[in-house]
Amino acid sequence: MPPAPAPADGPDSAPASADASEPPPPPPAPAPADGPASTDASPAAAGESEPPPGPPAPDDESRTGGAGGKTRNWTRRTRRLALAAVLLLLLPLLIAETALRINYTGDPGAGTHTRNKDAIWLGHAWVDGRKTDADVTALAARLADTGIRDLYVHAGPLEHNGTLPKSAYPKARWLITAVHRKLPGVRVQAWLGDELAPEKPDAMHLERSETRAAVVASARQVVGEGFDGVHFDLEPLHSGDRNYLALLDALRPATPLLSVAAHQIDPLPAFHSFWGTVTGHPKWWSQEYFGQVARRVDQIAVMSYDTMQPLQSLYGGYVAQQTGLAIEVTPPGTDLLMGLPFYHENRFGHWAHAETVPAAVRGVRLGLSRTDADRANFGVALYVDFAATEDDWTSYRKDWVRTS
Repeated sequence: MPPAPAPADGPDSAPASADASEPPPPPPAPAPADGPASTDASPAAAGESEPPPGPPAPDDESRTGGAGGKTRNWTRRTRRLALAAVLLLLLPLLIAETALRINYTGDPGAGTHTRNKDAIWLGHAWVDGRKTDADVTALAARLADTGIRDLYVHAGPLEHNGTLPKSAYPKARWLITAVHRKLPGVRVQAWLGDELAPEKPDAMHLERSETRAAVVASARQVVGEGFDGVHFDLEPLHSGDRNYLALLDALRPATPLLSVAAHQIDPLPAFHSFWGTVTGHPKWWSQEYFGQVARRVDQIAVMSYDTMQPLQSLYGGYVAQQTGLAIEVTPPGTDLLMGLPFYHENRFGHWAHAETVPAAVRGVRLGLSRTDADRANFGVALYVDFAATEDDWTSYRKDWVRTS
């Protein structure tokens, strides 16, 4: 700080009227040995106390608070980058969810109801001895005046090597005979499935030709038992799997009716690749691969549930989207069925309050209306009989079977 100025009435300006008898002032003090005498009056001489020295001029480090300041700046930058990353991830999701909600709006077209080509998955109890004639009678009453034409009866699972022990379906002939008698025109298909490698390490390896040959032999085996066809549910089946396509080609001559359960189609382009990279489970198929599968079978049923959608409107919009995507690549001669959730679990990927039968049926009708309202080979598939409630059956009848 600069020195304070000397006051105007300081010792160097004595008044002219000073008394003459006053002794002469003492001689001035000699200058300090280490420098000339100061010509400025000091603050002390002016009767002032020297103010305390101020802080030193800040340098670069003190301006940022030293190491602590650098840490705070780094933390702020990290938070901003994290926020930007979250926004980049959430923005496409918000856009996609908004599109699904919009997809659920509007009114389904007239005539978008059952074509009498619906199906239902039935549990293993129907072929292992737990069901009786009374159960078949009750089933016939349940299905009367509905659109159900196919029963997918669980007769497996297949062994990992593709074989199927006959002990897995001891009451199959009894069931087939009873259904044909009490439900004329309804077809009974053997529902066979297994887990697949490489995602599941201890599972079926479709890349092995001997395994595929065994699966074909198992199909012939159940057809010989009296089943009208074979319905395959092999999971998790990755999009683009050429071994699965080779299996389907080999199965066509082995069964009079070849049906498959299919994964959902990419809701966004190449979404199965992104999801597979992030989670290791590429849940979806590309639309192109779905079409390749659909061209090789008589019937394809989309597992349009377990969609991770939290609201009925979003789930219904998702089903509408899936319906349209599937219709676009499924040949007119192939039966296309959209799955309805006749179960009520709450777990990751499935919320019972969101994935409801009314929302699914509305989505199916909207997708059908917008893509091919007059498509004949189309229906819904109900999953699954042992978990269904009366409300599920009522919604199916009211919204799909009896809707005009």
